[in-house]
Amino acid sequence: MSFTALYRIAQIRAIEQAAFTVVPSNTLMQRAGQAVADAAIDMLGDNLQQKQILVLAGPGNNGGDALQAAAQLAQQDVKISIVLMGKAASLPADAHNAYSHACNSPAEFISAQKAIEHTGWDLIIDGLFGIGLQRSVEGSARELIEAVNARHIPVLAIDIPTGLDADTGCVIGPNGIAIEADRTITFIANKPGLFTSDGRDYAGTVELDSLAIDPAIFNLTAKLPAAELNSPELFLSAAQKRRHASHKGSYGDVAIIGGAAGMTGATILAARMAACAGAGRVFAGFIDMPPAYDSLHPELMCRAANEIDLTRGTLVIGPGLGMARHAHDLLSKALSSDQPLVLDADALNIIANEAALQIKLSKRQASTILTPHPLEAARLLNSSSADIQADRLHAAAALAAAFNSVIILKGSGSVIAHPDGRLIINTTGNPALATAGSGDVLAGLCGALIAQNHIASWEAALAATWLHGDAADRLVSMKIGPIGLTASEFIPEIRNGINQLQH
Repeated sequence: MSFTALYRIAQIRAIEQAAFTVVPSNTLMQRAGQAVADAAIDMLGDNLQQKQILVLAGPGNNGGDALQAAAQLAQQDVKISIVLMGKAASLPADAHNAYSHACNSPAEFISAQKAIEHTGWDLIIDGLFGIGLQRSVEGSARELIEAVNARHIPVLAIDIPTGLDADTGCVIGPNGIAIEADRTITFIANKPGLFTSDGRDYAGTVELDSLAIDPAIFNLTAKLPAAELNSPELFLSAAQKRRHASHKGSYGDVAIIGGAAGMTGATILAARMAACAGAGRVFAGFIDMPPAYDSLHPELMCRAANEIDLTRGTLVIGPGLGMARHAHDLLSKALSSDQPLVLDADALNIIANEAALQIKLSKRQASTILTPHPLEAARLLNSSSADIQADRLHAAAALAAAFNSVIILKGSGSVIAHPDGRLIINTTGNPALATAGSGDVLAGLCGALIAQNHIASWEAALAATWLHGDAADRLVSMKIGPIGLTASEFIPEIRNGINQLQH
């Protein structure tokens, strides 16, 4: 199964049940146990006989996978200690069989309290609860998780870190808790929750093992995945090599409209990004008094916002726009145009405040991208940011359907949604992006990619989101950040990323 395909819990359950009809009993658990054992050995490195592994096994099949792995590791002379939560007699059939294997191995069963008190573990394997968990972890299991998270010991999670929702990436339940894993080996197919919301903080590095299930079972049972992971293969149209016989008119015009008093920097950031991303010409329109020129990029054409021609080029409206009546009227005119449109920041807030603008947006036929953060998304859906974050895929899909637009729902694991229902989770980016102006850079990048490549909003949104995060990743890999990086520092690195994509 493709690493990039993401399936929700209900789909995974259906695939698993279908596999049970053609795969002998215990086979999938044996495969899972072997995969966990192999990953554990890889994490431990050399001198296995000197290493101590703590295996946390829960009362379900996730615990069975852990017990199977423990038995296999113990046979290789690794010192294995197992904490079994719940009663062995209550384990499901396959898990009970794995328990018997563990009992007949050199592994030792210990109490949760002893596991908490011991400090010599080289690795902890989390097999407490899997994708079936529906409420907050409490009691002795919670105490175990608290102890694990408090120590700097490598953690390998089985299928999903205990306490994390596989569909949403949220920690389950009020006052919930989840295992903080360094590595997660997930089975059958990838899950959305490993890559968005809290998922990337808890899952660590994700590895997929399909357990050798026949791909035909996926096609017959789950059909299409719920979502996919973003990758350059999805936006090759945004990375075409430029022809030698070209000129500035070949790469389109972008107009950035914003620049209310005190917020002109947002407009400048978006305009600088559009120019550095390859747009042929960039106009910067200001609600407030426009500067004569931008001293860093004098090639930008700075104008009063009402002087911008809304009937040509790609329009980016919102960075530093403000909420004044003049801003509202310019936005309304832009929504009536047949030009590609990128809406960000206060443009989204103005639309959220007026039903007539929402209707006008939803009826647009031209290419449209919205780039909300969770609070802006909540305003557009008359909801709360907590509700948006509770299921980011659902929220992005609802926005795309309601406004007939491509949505980039920003955040950890940004979600890109198409009105036809397609959903993509972005895989690039890090906390360096959590800085003022980062969204303005993204908006300008979207506009430039549409203008110069003459591509649809979908490909532009995928490319922009990936490039934006990739620039932050590369800067951090060079030990520049994540702390203290500013939005303007992303611009040259994004330009480098665009040029590296050319083919």
